[in-house]
Amino acid sequence: MTDTLSALTSRIRSKDSLDVSLLWGLIALGVTGLIMIYSATRQALISGGYNPHYYLERQALYVVVGIGVMYGMSLIDYRRLEMVATPLYISGLLGLFGVMFLGSTALGAQRWFNLGLFQVQPSEFTVLFLIIAVATYCERRPEGLKLRDVWRLLAMAAAPLVMIVLQPDLGTSIIILISIGAMLVVAGVPPRFMTALAVIGSFGMLFAAYFSILQKYQIERFTSFLNQNTSSTDAQLQALIYQVDNAKSAIGSGGLHGAGFFNGLQTVLGYVPEQRTDFIFTAIGEQLGFIGSLLIISLLAFVAYRMFRIGRSAKDTMGRTIVLGIFVFFSFSCFENIGMTMGIMPMTGIPLPLLSYGGSAAMVFFAAGGVVLSVSRRSGS
Repeated sequence: MTDTLSALTSRIRSKDSLDVSLLWGLIALGVTGLIMIYSATRQALISGGYNPHYYLERQALYVVVGIGVMYGMSLIDYRRLEMVATPLYISGLLGLFGVMFLGSTALGAQRWFNLGLFQVQPSEFTVLFLIIAVATYCERRPEGLKLRDVWRLLAMAAAPLVMIVLQPDLGTSIIILISIGAMLVVAGVPPRFMTALAVIGSFGMLFAAYFSILQKYQIERFTSFLNQNTSSTDAQLQALIYQVDNAKSAIGSGGLHGAGFFNGLQTVLGYVPEQRTDFIFTAIGEQLGFIGSLLIISLLAFVAYRMFRIGRSAKDTMGRTIVLGIFVFFSFSCFENIGMTMGIMPMTGIPLPLLSYGGSAAMVFFAAGGVVLSVSRRSGS
C-alpha cells in the first residue's frame, strides 16, 4: 500500500512539474500561425475563385493534431525514446532514400512525398530523429565521448546529410550541422576538436563548390544576400534578389503599427512568392508592423528561452543533449527564416517554426516541443 501511494505521489509531482509556460507558448505560436496564414492567403484565393479558407482549414488540422502529439509526447518518459532511437533513425534514412526516387519536385527540389491530401517532407522529421539518436548514443557513454565516438557520431550525421544536400536542401543541412555540433559540445567534446571540425567543414564546402558537387544555382541561392546590389544579368540571381527586395519592401511598408489584417499592398497583390510558407514573416511585418513583429519575435524568443532553461536543468546526459539539440533546431530556424526575409541571411527555404504553412514542419516542431515538455516533467524545471 505504501509503495502504491509513493508511486502515485511521484506521478502527481511529475505532472505538476510540466512547464506550462512553454506548453502555452507553443500553442500560441500555432494559433498565431493560423491567423497569419489565413491573412496571407485569403485574398489570393478569393481572386482565383477558390475557397478562401482552404489553407486555414488544412493548417488548423495540422495544429490540432500537432498539439495532441505534443501533449502525448510530454506524457511519455523521454528516456523511453532510447528504445526507438535506432528504428527512428533508420526510418529517416529510408524516407530520404525513397524521396530521391519517388518524391515530387517543386521549385527545383525533390523533397516531398505527395500523398494526395497532403505532402510529407522526410528531411524535417530526420532532423528530430537524428537529434534523438545522437542523444541516445551520448547517454550510452557515461564515461564521456572518446575520439572514436565522435567519428561515429559524425558518420551517423553524414548519412542523412548527404542525401539532404542532394535533394537539394541546404537549409536543413545547415541546421543538422549546427544542431549536432552544439550537442557534441554539450556532451563534452573539447572546443579545439570542434574548431578543427569547423575548419574541415569549411574546406569541404569550398571543395564541393570548386568541383561542382554543389550546382551554380545552389551557390547563388546561398550567397544571394551578399550580392543584392549586383549588376549581374544572371536570371536566377536576379530572381532571388527580386524576391528578397519584395520581402524587405513588405516588411518595411508595415511601419510602426502595420496595415492591419487582410490589408497591405504586397500581401493583397501577392508580390511576395511563397508568402504562406518560407516568407510568412513578410505578412507579419506588413500587417502588424514593427510592434506586432516585435511581439511575435518575443514569443519565439520566450519559447527558445524556456527550452534552454529546461535543457540546463535536465538530470541526465540524454535529457540535456536532446533538449539543447531541439533548442538549437528551433532557434536557428527562427533566426535564419526571419533573417532571410530581411536580406541578412541566405535564402535556404527553412520554415518559421509553427508560423509557416506546412504539415510536416508543424508536426515536427510540436513533437519536438513534446519531448522538451517530457524532460521538464522529470527535471522540475
